[in-house]
Amino acid sequence: MKKLLLFLLFVFSFSLYSQSVEDDFEGNGTINSWAPDDCGLNTAYNNPVQQGTNTSAKVLRYHDTGGQYANIRFDTWDNFDFSTGHTFSLKIYVPSSGLTGSQNNQISLKLQDGTLGQPWTTQSEVIKNITLNQWQTVTFDFLNDNYINLDGGSPPPTQRNDFNRVLLQVNGEDNTDQVIAYIDDFYYDGTIPLGPVYDTLVWQDEFDGLGAIDTNKWFHQTQFPNGDSWFNGEQQAYTNSTNNSGVSSGTLKIVALKENVQGKEYSSARLNSKFAFKYGRVEVRAKLPSVAGTWPAIWLLGKNITESGAYWETQGYGTTGWPWCGEIDIMEPNIDKTLILGTWHWDNGSGYQYNSASVPLSNSEASQNWHVYALEWNEDDMKVYLDDILVNQMPTIDPFNEEFYILLNVAMGGGLGGPIDPSFTSDQMEIDYVRIYQRSALSVDEVEKKETIKVSPNPVRDQLNIELKNNLSENVDIKLIDINGRVVGNDSFKTSASINYNTSHLHSGFYFAHLTFSDGTNNVLKFLKQ
Repeated sequence: MKKLLLFLLFVFSFSLYSQSVEDDFEGNGTINSWAPDDCGLNTAYNNPVQQGTNTSAKVLRYHDTGGQYANIRFDTWDNFDFSTGHTFSLKIYVPSSGLTGSQNNQISLKLQDGTLGQPWTTQSEVIKNITLNQWQTVTFDFLNDNYINLDGGSPPPTQRNDFNRVLLQVNGEDNTDQVIAYIDDFYYDGTIPLGPVYDTLVWQDEFDGLGAIDTNKWFHQTQFPNGDSWFNGEQQAYTNSTNNSGVSSGTLKIVALKENVQGKEYSSARLNSKFAFKYGRVEVRAKLPSVAGTWPAIWLLGKNITESGAYWETQGYGTTGWPWCGEIDIMEPNIDKTLILGTWHWDNGSGYQYNSASVPLSNSEASQNWHVYALEWNEDDMKVYLDDILVNQMPTIDPFNEEFYILLNVAMGGGLGGPIDPSFTSDQMEIDYVRIYQRSALSVDEVEKKETIKVSPNPVRDQLNIELKNNLSENVDIKLIDINGRVVGNDSFKTSASINYNTSHLHSGFYFAHLTFSDGTNNVLKFLKQ
């Protein structure tokens, strides 16, 4: 029986472990790594021209403010296989009022190998002319269209298997002209293998209580590690007072105050998670402080750090100093609070190194509106996101293959805080939730336990039938998770035979349905939405 089940799982996985590459910018796409390069980018912009062939509510806004090589891009989780498809398409609207200069009105799509230090050196490009002031669909067919290989010695693009980056550029490069463009309904007519799926929520804090933080989950780090101060020229003392950290109205508030504490002019809070982990997806939904001099941070440190007073050091795990332990900064603003930085610090025997990149985010936007700051981390690579925009990425090198823990804090002054506003009295970082997802595999024992469950049709268009062959009379909770590890549905059913699950609202792609039965048993079903 187990051999048969293993074979069926293999066949099922082989047929379903592929994914479309598309984005409608309504929150249903499969692309979560859009990133700007010397260019403004908003992936959920209100469509300013709802007419013609595009009446959708949201679009991507592309804003070249004069960058010499301005573009936007995304990376895929595996290389393109052009035997399954070789054409890309999108809708675009370029208003004449958003242009300067006299460049040819065009859009180019470039394919690159994003793992190279200079990914443009082997790129292949298709350029298409566009018409101003109207929505139009543009296609890029790398089999039949005229293409440009930057390296003349490269084979035709459809004979290659090293492309994993798509880059879009409006009105050319090597100029300082400005362009505003709106892009929608990006689509690739093939599929690629799925990347890591973070489908299991392993740790979380939704901050639903009232008063002090949950000390089963968090530790107040208050001890100065650097004599009578913190590092980086910071000017605060950290406390465990509810004046500096507490939970109310469904959120955590970390509050920096102007007050004399432990010889410092400012007080704040620094929290260490009592959960350490290796690999997964971290999501933190937050609003940031806005006053000059505040330095909020959402970050991770190696569990083995020897920093005095850190939670895991007090538990006996401190064996390695900084930066040998590694540091992952999911979110830090720059001093001017115009950028969000994603940074790694480490030393694996070659001296101190760091990798930092940023995306623009205004102070008012960061402080007044919720944004999700995320890390995706597996044995191959690490990626930091602001919402669905890729901030930075790098390979998972030593020491980033060990367990890390989360830190949340607001410092005052220092390297990224900068000069403190003389009129400062208080400011806060507000956090809606912290969630950690990891990958789970459906074991053969789990399949045997619920082998009486059948789903059909698969792939599905509208109604997915979940059949319980033994007519089990149980309450069933269904949590639906997309390929990015995000929960997109929660439903409960009381059934004795089958469940009709409506999938008509779902975007095409691969999903996991986590079933939890009233007897405490669980099952994971995988299905493909057409």
